[in-house]
Amino acid sequence: MVSVIGLAILPALILLYYVYQQDKLQREPTRNLVKAFFYGGASVFASLLISVPFLNIGLFSQEIHSFSDAFRTAFFGAAIPEETAKLVLLFLFLKKCRDFDERMDGIVYGACVGLGFASFENIEYLFAAGTDWVTVGLGRSVTAIPAHFGFAVVMGYYFSLFYFDRYRAPGAGLKMWLYPVLLHGLYDWIAMSQEVNPELGGIIGLAILLLCFWMLKNARQHINDHLISDSVESTGIDVQ
Repeated sequence: MVSVIGLAILPALILLYYVYQQDKLQREPTRNLVKAFFYGGASVFASLLISVPFLNIGLFSQEIHSFSDAFRTAFFGAAIPEETAKLVLLFLFLKKCRDFDERMDGIVYGACVGLGFASFENIEYLFAAGTDWVTVGLGRSVTAIPAHFGFAVVMGYYFSLFYFDRYRAPGAGLKMWLYPVLLHGLYDWIAMSQEVNPELGGIIGLAILLLCFWMLKNARQHINDHLISDSVESTGIDVQ
């Protein structure tokens, strides 16, 4: 049991440590990181308040027989409920967080919430995998976990723009929800397409890896953008 939980959360903790180390100007208190991480865990259950009604009214199906089924399940069964829940929990956390005073903080706390969600979800997947938990855990460590990290960084990036620069960044309030939903939905649609056409498994797997690589690169750029903005604003020194 301990080994399963360890494998489930270790990739998320590595990425969380990475983003924490990037916060060079003023690192966030550990207690805040832990709290935000568990807010992310709570968003797993909060997402059910959206996905279950969506399922009941027929917006998606648990059985996937076509690419259309995969699309509807990817967006209405996963992306929209999960990213909405994460954004709500991130908002609730930051609403009372006095340490949210730099743009980079949005990315740090966004990553905590997103990786908290990913960890709790990963625990569920690994226990459901039975004797294949190691294979499933290793596979998700290079796909699903980095993907959730990418979604979270994008959400945190636009959340900070909305909070600190809303007049210079029109649309940030929508983008902090819309862009993670689109990325998440695309990722899940590609992944779920394997159930429709297993013969394309290799190509689909490669597409997932390339998408994850792109999201990690994109996340790094967002981190750099906020680091530069915070540094210039507070000290007049460019961190590059």
